[in-house]
Amino acid sequence: MRTRLIVIGVLSRPALVGVTLLGLAGCSGKPRPLDNLPPPRPPATEAAVPTLRVVDAALAGGAPALALQMSEDILARRPRDVGAMVRRGDALFELGRRDDAAASYTHALGLDRDNIPARIGLARTRLATDPAAAESILTEIVAREPHNAAAENDLGIARDLQGRHVDAETAYRAAISVTPENPAIQINYGLSLALAGKPAEALRILRPIAENPDATPRARQDLAVALTLSGDTAGAEKLLGKDLSADQVADAIAGYQALGTK
Repeated sequence: MRTRLIVIGVLSRPALVGVTLLGLAGCSGKPRPLDNLPPPRPPATEAAVPTLRVVDAALAGGAPALALQMSEDILARRPRDVGAMVRRGDALFELGRRDDAAASYTHALGLDRDNIPARIGLARTRLATDPAAAESILTEIVAREPHNAAAENDLGIARDLQGRHVDAETAYRAAISVTPENPAIQINYGLSLALAGKPAEALRILRPIAENPDATPRARQDLAVALTLSGDTAGAEKLLGKDLSADQVADAIAGYQALGTK
């Protein structure tokens, strides 16, 4: 079964507990009526209709606009294709169109009420505005599929957003037991530990990821959170300075310090 992961991002995503959130800004939490969704593209010829595998490749490659276009091509030819509806929701979610994504997932569930990727997607659209509702959906999923790493990861995020970091860590560890090398889950787990007042444990997880030669700026920012919460503000400033201006570094440090007072 195809599953995708999201990761807590402290600078670019909704704030876990104050300064920033989890990347779900703009989500109202209420799916729009299906009539409000943009219309599918005109039908393509059968030979030109992309496959779901190609759509998945576009999503994995960071091209949600292309994935959306291809999903709509499939739906124009096969309007009841649940897999295409779910991927359409995934693409809309990545494009920041949370309400439209929720509507697409809801439409898919109307045709297949037990579709797990659609249920996970719907839960993600609710994380920022109603993490308790998202947790309820995700808890049901992991009860049925205890080895679903994506659901466990998102369950951890839902619990972190409610300030229940110990419970969140349980979910992240379950996800890690399934996919131990996945850096997205490792980062979420490390940030959860930092927010729970365990910065030393967080540093052991986050430092190797952030110091990897291929590390992204956000990986370094995540490590900076743990450094700040451990009291190493100078180390955090030096790390952030690789990617941010002096003013941005100062703002980031202030935000990270605020997390430690929650």
